[in-house]
Amino acid sequence: MSTSNRRWGELARKLEFSQLDELRRVAEGWRTGLTALAGLLAGLAVLKGRENLADLSPTARNTAMLLAAGAFLLLVVGALLAVRASHGWVGAKIYLTPERLRAWTEREVVKVRGFLRAAAVCCVLGVALGAAAIGVAWVNATPPPPNLVRVSTSTTTLCGELVSAGPGGVAVWTGQGKDRQLRTLPAWAAASVAPTKTCP
Repeated sequence: MSTSNRRWGELARKLEFSQLDELRRVAEGWRTGLTALAGLLAGLAVLKGRENLADLSPTARNTAMLLAAGAFLLLVVGALLAVRASHGWVGAKIYLTPERLRAWTEREVVKVRGFLRAAAVCCVLGVALGAAAIGVAWVNATPPPPNLVRVSTSTTTLCGELVSAGPGGVAVWTGQGKDRQLRTLPAWAAASVAPTKTCP
């Protein structure tokens, strides 16, 4: 046997005893990545979700929310599976006899590989659902009219799409859908007319 083959044989024998530790190190990396992805998705949903979903139709809004919730759930499940793979169960037995320890290690290696595969599937599906939620929001988002204004009077405030403003008064479309109506205020009543990005 050549020196090279002998060294490879020694390495293979060492790996027989260290493969569980190696798999647990891989699982820790998956756990960290899945936890970071779940945290990022949750943060984006909290910071930008309400603002972006407000412009969607009810069907698109519900679809995007369900997809995002499914993505978050899958990423959390994947992270938990990776935690199980990297640390095992709480209160697991420790075997002290060589035969029982070897049998347990072989079973644990199989289980850890299974948990890692399941965590990887959860990761891929979670990212896919998150991307689908973003896609639904992008495709169905309707940008607000470019000429939104807030008109203040001494008694009320109107917010909507500016139609006209001049000596004859200020005309503004307010509301959405069935509640949409053209409101006209006399010029003397409009204390201020200011552009705005959104209307409540």
